[in-house]
Amino acid sequence: MLTRRSILGATLVVGILAASPAVAENAPAFDAKAFAAAQRAGKPILIAVHAPWCPTCKAQAPILSDLRADPKFKDLVYFVIDFDSQKDLLKRFGVRSQSTLIAFKGEKEEARSVGDTKRDSIFAMAGKAI
Repeated sequence: MLTRRSILGATLVVGILAASPAVAENAPAFDAKAFAAAQRAGKPILIAVHAPWCPTCKAQAPILSDLRADPKFKDLVYFVIDFDSQKDLLKRFGVRSQSTLIAFKGEKEEARSVGDTKRDSIFAMAGKAI
């Protein structure tokens, strides 16, 4: 039996999920030329492999948004790869799961994580590219 409390609770959960920023919002889709240029320039790069249906990706989204806003990461070049539609890029980067984060310093991969939703460890992993 549906109660007023359960309906309000479900509405609140749906509202929170809808309001949470998606990792792909305001983030550039992967661009091979821009990626290669950033690598040649020795820039720090973070690639996020995202799927819109993935709860772990949704949990990572606000953390990645905070990371991109942090002055320490002002020079970080950020790309998003769509797990469902960019299978060629998954193969290129050896990605087997959505919610994969890959940090590069220039041409060298410095760190990789899969399924991490802890702010401190995501910041530390991305910091290896700085």
